[in-house]
Amino acid sequence: MPPFTVLHVCMGNICRSPMAERLLVLAVQERLRRLDVDPAATDELVHSHSAGTGGWHAGEEMNPPAARQVTSRGGEVAGFAARKLRSDLIDAADLVLTATADQQEYVVALRPDAAARTFVLGEFGRLLGGVERSGLPPVEVTPAGVYARGVALVAAVDAARQGAAALPTDDLDDPWGRGDQCFTRVADEIEETVHPLATALLS
Repeated sequence: MPPFTVLHVCMGNICRSPMAERLLVLAVQERLRRLDVDPAATDELVHSHSAGTGGWHAGEEMNPPAARQVTSRGGEVAGFAARKLRSDLIDAADLVLTATADQQEYVVALRPDAAARTFVLGEFGRLLGGVERSGLPPVEVTPAGVYARGVALVAAVDAARQGAAALPTDDLDDPWGRGDQCFTRVADEIEETVHPLATALLS
């Protein structure tokens, strides 16, 4: 059974999507600690990774202000290298979270069958709060259990958005070239989605 796989997408894959990638990992680790489960199990349960629609930064490290946000919150930046979004990455993802509505459209244009599992990050977080979790598979902190719950959770959030358009406020501002204050705000907005997501998967 594969881990529940979340693909984060932005434009250059050096600011927003890397922060989302690593902050989700951190949120899952923190949740596991609260459950007295070794956080080293994170990789077996949830695979969080990222890519960019642009591709011109391929191979680069995370942008320094983005890296500072991750490390200051307790996350890791080691081993990160930017890459261009590919169709096979979308195919393998159980959930695709994009920084903006334009990037959501880009993903769906590449892979129309991914529409039901592709969301603007802020949109997913906004809708997640209204999902009735009693209809989801019970929590089991095993790869199979987290996978089943995650897939059902994505389907429930997709059902919740039917007939409702994404809001402009769902988009994450591009902090590239801006100051730490902007990066802090964007990282805070990312956490507003990835923390509830980790909680929903594991409790």
